[in-house]
Amino acid sequence: MPLFLSLHQAPGLSAEEVAGFGPEVAKGVHATFKRLEANTDAGFIVTLYEAGDAASVEKEFERVGFPFDSITEVDLTLDEAGLSALVAE
Repeated sequence: MPLFLSLHQAPGLSAEEVAGFGPEVAKGVHATFKRLEANTDAGFIVTLYEAGDAASVEKEFERVGFPFDSITEVDLTLDEAGLSALVAE
């Protein structure tokens, strides 16, 4: 199933407020939550979701009530080991 990265700008959003969305996010009605990375001081949030398409991720954010700036399908994933192998070739 495809993965989608989403960007969110939410200045002033606390970790507690993010956690408040947890019960609804965990339901995963239209898309399945995989990961969140955030800098709450800057209000910058990146999430990773699994879904059939970007529209499903958008529907999930609308259902949960969490605003987003963009949703982009992931077509390349590279971790540290993969980068090392790529550079060694």
